[in-house]
Formats: sequence, C-alpha cells, structure tokens
Amino acid sequence: MVVFGVAAAAMTLGTGMPSSAADLTVLTSGAYKQVVAAMAPQFEASTGNKIILQNDTAGGIAKRIEAGAAFDVAIMTPDLIGQLVARQKANAASVVNLARVGIGAMVLAGAPKPDISTVERFKQALLDARSVAYIDPAAGGSSGIYLAQLFRQWGIADEIERKAVKVQGGYVGEHLLNKEATLGFQQISEILAVKGVVLVGPLPAEIQNFTVYTAAIGAASKEPAAAQAFLRLLASPETARVLQEKGMEAVKP
Repeated sequence: MVVFGVAAAAMTLGTGMPSSAADLTVLTSGAYKQVVAAMAPQFEASTGNKIILQNDTAGGIAKRIEAGAAFDVAIMTPDLIGQLVARQKANAASVVNLARVGIGAMVLAGAPKPDISTVERFKQALLDARSVAYIDPAAGGSSGIYLAQLFRQWGIADEIERKAVKVQGGYVGEHLLNKEATLGFQQISEILAVKGVVLVGPLPAEIQNFTVYTAAIGAASKEPAAAQAFLRLLASPETARVLQEKGMEAVKP
C-alpha cells in the first residue's frame, strides 16, 4: 500500500489545475513504457503537469540513477527499487507495485507458429528455430536474464548461443521484422506493441516468469505531490483496464 508522506499537499485528479505546472521525469523499464505513454495524456490534461518519459532496461535505468540521473518517478523491478530505497535515492513510503507481465514467444505475421504448449515442445521449438532473438542479459533486461538461466539449466546454452540475436534494448520484434531472427522472446506487452509480429503464446505455465513493475518517487524529487498524484493514477482501476489491453495484469499494491 502506498503511504503518502505529504498527502495534505498532494494534488487530486479532477479537482482542477495546480497553481503551477510541474515537469515530471518518469524513468520506466521495458514493458511498462506503453502504460505510462497511454496514461500520460489524461494526467497532463487533468493536472496541467507534463510527463517526461524515459525508457531503458531495468539495469540501464539503475545505472543512470547511480550515475546521478535526476528523476521524479522510477518504475523498475522490486529488487532494484529496493536498492534505490536502501541507498536513499527513493522514498520508501511511496513504493507501490503496479503490474506484472509474463514472457511470450513471437514470429513474423504469416509465419508458421511453433507449438510451445508444453515445456518439451517449447524446448524443441527453440532447437528447431533458425535464429532466436531475446534481450541481451548483459543489458539488464529481466526477460533475457531469465531465458539465459533457463537455457543453461537445460544444457542448451551453447546451441542457442550460436544462433542467438541478443538485443540491447527496445523491441525484440523489430529484429524479426528485419529478418535477423525467426523466433523471438520478450515480455508479452512488448510483443503486442510491434506491428508485423504475432504472439505465439506465453511460456508454458511451469516455466513462466513474471516481471513485477514497482514504482517509487525519487528522494530528491522537487515535485513529490505531483509524482504522488501520478502514482495514484497508475494504481487506479482505470489503468488496470489499460494493462489488460497491453497484455499485462494489475497486482495488489
């Protein structure tokens, strides 16, 4: 549950414009970018504030903040938000879980869809693919880190490595569109965002890995009231409907 330390000063959506507009820098990792982009216009129209959206892998955002990047809201994985709080770079009382999303497989639109309905069939689809694209684990993307661990666990890491297209950030689907890879993996919401590729399906339930997106307000934010108002919107039922459209699901704060 979010505890608002300056609730008395916080803006409430729908109660009119603030006395002076604020620019909010929102750093968001991976899949949650689509949600922020979808909700920002409503927030801006209701409050007069402006969202400055910056996107990177979770690891990339952590490095930016460690290097001194200023932010009002950070949206990353729970462990990285916890590290920000521990280093007093984020306000502990503002931490809230917003959503979760699983990993899916994709192919080009019109291409045959491999059978990934069971763990064994999923593994065979990997081995049969001419080339496989996923986020480079070294870039800090949670889906790539998990898949690399899975490949090692199964003893097929070397075989996948020989045909891997490791994406440094952004949409894996774009690397299918330019014919670099025939099979791709990323969080489902990021697959749905790319026209020209289709979702084959989620990973089998036994090996599915969900990424939780957690938000916190920067300890040095000059606009904590506006940032809290934005977090309230992101945790609202209205945003939950957007999450569903984007292939994500709400989680309890």
